[in-house]
Amino acid sequence: MPPVPSFSPATGRPVPASYLHTSSAFFQDTAGRAILLRGVNLSGASKAPVGEPSAEAARMWAEAEAGTGDWTGRPLALDDGSADVHLARLRAWGFNALRYVFTWEAIEHAGPGKYDHAFIDYTVRVLYKCKEYGFRVFMDPHQDVWSRFSGGSGAPLWTLYACGIDPRAIAPTYGALLHSCYPPEDPAPARFPAMIWSTNYQRLVSQTVWTLFFAGKAYAPRCVIDGVNIQDWLQGHYLDAVGALAAAIPEDLYDACVLGWDSLNEPGEGYIGTRDLAVVPADQPLKKGPTPTPFEGMRLGMGEAVEVPNWDFGALGPTKNGTVRLDPKGVRLWLSPGDEATRGGGKWGWKRDPQWQLGTCIWAQHGVWDPSTSTLLQPRYFATLPSDPSRAAEFVPDFWRTHWLAYASRVRRHQPEAIHFIQSAVFARPAELPATFLAGRACASPHYYDGLTLMTKHWNWFNADALGLMRGKYWSVVGALRVGEAAIRKSIQDQLGILKADTATYGDFPTLIGEIGCPYDMDNKRAYGYVDGGRGAGDYSAQQKAWDASLNAADGPNALSYTLWTYVPDNSHEWGDLWNGEDLSIWSADDVAPDADADAEADGPTADPATPNSASTASTASTTTLAAAAQAPSPKAVAAGDFSPQLITDGARALAAFCRPYPIATVGRPARIDFDIKTSVFKLAVVVGPTDGGNATEVYFPFAHYAESLDVPAQPRSKAQSTGASASASTASSQASLLASSRPDTPAPALRLDIDVAVSAGEVAIAGQTLSWTYACPARETTLTLEVRRRGGPIRTTADERADGWGDVPRLLRQVTQEGLYLVRR
Repeated sequence: MPPVPSFSPATGRPVPASYLHTSSAFFQDTAGRAILLRGVNLSGASKAPVGEPSAEAARMWAEAEAGTGDWTGRPLALDDGSADVHLARLRAWGFNALRYVFTWEAIEHAGPGKYDHAFIDYTVRVLYKCKEYGFRVFMDPHQDVWSRFSGGSGAPLWTLYACGIDPRAIAPTYGALLHSCYPPEDPAPARFPAMIWSTNYQRLVSQTVWTLFFAGKAYAPRCVIDGVNIQDWLQGHYLDAVGALAAAIPEDLYDACVLGWDSLNEPGEGYIGTRDLAVVPADQPLKKGPTPTPFEGMRLGMGEAVEVPNWDFGALGPTKNGTVRLDPKGVRLWLSPGDEATRGGGKWGWKRDPQWQLGTCIWAQHGVWDPSTSTLLQPRYFATLPSDPSRAAEFVPDFWRTHWLAYASRVRRHQPEAIHFIQSAVFARPAELPATFLAGRACASPHYYDGLTLMTKHWNWFNADALGLMRGKYWSVVGALRVGEAAIRKSIQDQLGILKADTATYGDFPTLIGEIGCPYDMDNKRAYGYVDGGRGAGDYSAQQKAWDASLNAADGPNALSYTLWTYVPDNSHEWGDLWNGEDLSIWSADDVAPDADADAEADGPTADPATPNSASTASTASTTTLAAAAQAPSPKAVAAGDFSPQLITDGARALAAFCRPYPIATVGRPARIDFDIKTSVFKLAVVVGPTDGGNATEVYFPFAHYAESLDVPAQPRSKAQSTGASASASTASSQASLLASSRPDTPAPALRLDIDVAVSAGEVAIAGQTLSWTYACPARETTLTLEVRRRGGPIRTTADERADGWGDVPRLLRQVTQEGLYLVRR
């Protein structure tokens, strides 16, 4: 690894001890060790206020129209103590990083320029709590398809009014598909198709608003509001809102805890670059449900009935399934002059330029089509740059980059040392960014999902190279097909390797996969006992295979940092993450082991999907469940491994796959990481040279895989039981049994490691779940190796050994005795 400077490349100031450098392919601490950041997105629930799940419409609309909504409590509840339990659990799982999810709407829902200071202050309090538990945080200004009111999350309601759109007309005109009113003719939110929300990126509202946000000056010059183009108006409010939050974060949180800011989450490209408005683009990444062409979407927005293709998405991808007639019955998407006075500018306080004609399609006003004859006049209107019609328009270099430069400048105004975490459109090739803006403080943060598993909610025996398909590597899906688990795992690893290689476009910086996830409601919620007579209840083996394939890909030669999507404190089996039918939380209150009394009362599934409960009640599950839990262990206790097994097992789903060993800090650089989930064998290869710095390599080994036992009640520890452990190169061929140590005269940790270690050089010692490996830096670059396995083989249970050797321990730790000791259910 390159030596690290003692001064900041961004400010020239001396760096504090907590500083993380980003001047190589890995984060580096001030000693020069390579640092991996691994954690979670906290939280998917932050997309909406407390008590407003996407499946329920009434409160969502009423509070948004009133400019209200309670965002305190997102992402964690501080006052009931549950935040400590959640953060302690995440740290016990070995996570050291959080992608902190917040939305523009949470800050500025009351109206343009009106900030929710209670939410901002609450966010600061939560960040202090994250710092207390030792997390590194980067802030995520999150959105999906623009706004909750266009089928996603992100922007306040009033931004849609500002764009000349009547939000109440979005569902009737099929401008977007909304969970709470799908289908528009007879809403049944419980039957909202999986992942159909993401098709909203290719529907009228999202295509229009993203075009206005990024390219309004180029393609909608008539759209002027408060004397400026809608592009500048929207971006100005967005940047000011993010700036208000950034300005409120105290200096002692920055850098030591808050490392920096992610760019706008998964931005839409709008119509930018569309070659023909009359056809669905051949390279459109997703087709599901009724799928109008861009032009048909415009016609629907003017109240016309249109017959469009209907698409299904199955194991072989999208397939056409007939046609469907969409009929808005004359309802127009566009805000009328009367409604502008009562619900638009007259209410929210802006003044629209007279040339912006209300009540009609803004694209018709710009000559794209003629509503009177339903004639498309300029099918290639968005295909080229208006300033240079000879050049094709490209979203990332031509429009996203300009926005990012303004955003980066605003962030650095408040946090001069901020690391810029950078991701543009999903799977898009990055564009070069000015070195003066990066200032040596950057990290690529692309997203990756196993798309086939995500869309079909099934772990398949085949898959495809999705990244290669989207980047034009194959002539057809046949070439991208990968058959068998070994081929699938290699393909995903190769794809993550390409995303890592993309980072070189920005310079020599680290790569962190900002989102990577797995659906838990696979196979009609089989793991929840909803099908097959409940026989699959608690069996997360399919999810474990899917998670392991993705996270194995982040290991290997890639050695990537990442933040998993997601951890949702109020997830439930019935309503998932409370947003658009997604269910990706690695923890659920419905998977927490019940107490003895509750266990005796019910043996079946906790909910009947045929008669769903209110989604809003699900948000209380976490607090209710945690209220009876023992007090969370302190950050110091967690670091020492002094906590009960239930902290890491209760509520965890596919724990064996996401709770993995990894090098936290490496003297040298991690050249390869291998972990076999079936055997729990871990191998690490480190390339170390004469200039590498740091006292020791630190590796996390989870109790979930390497504990002496996962059924160990806390008990007093005698002085004689306090021991250390080490292994040296001279004894590497003979395995050393390592048990966690603690100070004499202190209570024993409830858990301790029992591992065999082999190293090619150096010595090892262990404390809690951390192994320290010390070795001398050689005169020339050398590869050193570490191999660890659990004594006696992988953790198993006599009751259930089906989950690939690890066993389904969380499902078995179900019973609580009256004395509060946890026993294994036989």
